[in-house]
Amino acid sequence: MTWDDDEDAIPADERIEEGLARLVGIERLGSRLLQVPWFTHVGQPLLAGERELARQYLDALGFSDAELVPVQSWEEAAFAAENPGFDTAWWDTEEQLRAALTGDALALLDQTELQIALTRLSDRAANGAKRGVREAAAMASLDDDSLSNAAIGSAVQAAHQRALVLAAGAEAEHAFVPKFALFEHGRWPIAVVGGTFHLF
Repeated sequence: MTWDDDEDAIPADERIEEGLARLVGIERLGSRLLQVPWFTHVGQPLLAGERELARQYLDALGFSDAELVPVQSWEEAAFAAENPGFDTAWWDTEEQLRAALTGDALALLDQTELQIALTRLSDRAANGAKRGVREAAAMASLDDDSLSNAAIGSAVQAAHQRALVLAAGAEAEHAFVPKFALFEHGRWPIAVVGGTFHLF
């Protein structure tokens, strides 16, 4: 057994084992993505559990004062997704969290291995989300490629963020956990716009 120079570091063999466990966790998440009911409940009344997930996300993100606003149609979703007045603090906070998770993950995992795992996961998320958007759009008689692509991109991003939580060994209370769970409920958490959280 070898040790890193840092006296508080994890033994090398334990680091390898932990790193493999995290990569396996990402692979298991990826294997679930085709079963996620992407966008199947958009526009429907929010359930109590979904409101709770939204509140957990906002609280963990540091936006406890944001008002939850249900989005009821693809037209409203387009406005929320394209509105130039979206909260840059919200965007910046998510980016900071993503960067921090990436740094923590790379402290344990090889960069190439992590990138391969995340790329594979993103491909699976894109495939599932494309199918879900296609079905939801057909039901709503929606013909808006840019909006469909925005929804798919948001889904892939959320899956990527959720995978980073696993890769970093972050706590279950991390903001990206309830955010992804909303997608697992068939929802689309769109954005914080003007102090309101738009959830489709």
